[in-house]
Amino acid sequence: MKEYDTYIFDLDGTLLCTLEDLAASTNYALRKNGMPEHSIDEIRMFVGNGVKKLMQRAIPNGENNPKFEQTYALFRQHYLEHNLDTTHPYEGIPELLAELKRRGKHLAIVSNKFYTATQELARHFFPDTIEVAIGERETIKKKPAPDTVIEALKQLGVTAERAVYIGDSDVDIMTAKNCNLPCISVLWGFRDKNFLIEHGGTTFVHHPKEILF
Repeated sequence: MKEYDTYIFDLDGTLLCTLEDLAASTNYALRKNGMPEHSIDEIRMFVGNGVKKLMQRAIPNGENNPKFEQTYALFRQHYLEHNLDTTHPYEGIPELLAELKRRGKHLAIVSNKFYTATQELARHFFPDTIEVAIGERETIKKKPAPDTVIEALKQLGVTAERAVYIGDSDVDIMTAKNCNLPCISVLWGFRDKNFLIEHGGTTFVHHPKEILF
């Protein structure tokens, strides 16, 4: 694996296994508003484009549902209170980040998760390794637009030269393409290899340690 100077990571499905907490908050909000709940596998396919898109997919008729806003708000409230219930780093991720940091690399997170949750999770799990964590905000276009990656590079004080983007989804592949960055697709996340290949993935890793070699 080529060595880079800057590593930009997706969060959900790449650094952290967040699916159970996302599913619990989604189903809590649906249940409280009298809507049908979803299985873990269904919610796995809903995630990747931010939590609003998650709820658009989970709520019957999406934003056209008259209870959409109150259900979405309840999801956000519940998730901020419960996003650490089962969430944890994937095996090998803390060691990967520590080794990259030891080598003097710049490390950032760029996520479509809302900004507050992105910041809190980064501080909780990666306080000594991740320098910058960018989440979804109304004032900046989310992935696959390049804006959040550009902001992360700016906050790191580096250019895109010798930077790489690492993620687990088709959105991440498109984001890297829109930023003119190479993309490493991880195979421990929310999408399988065939899906990633169909959406343009070309470089894959089965374990975090492969990124180092």
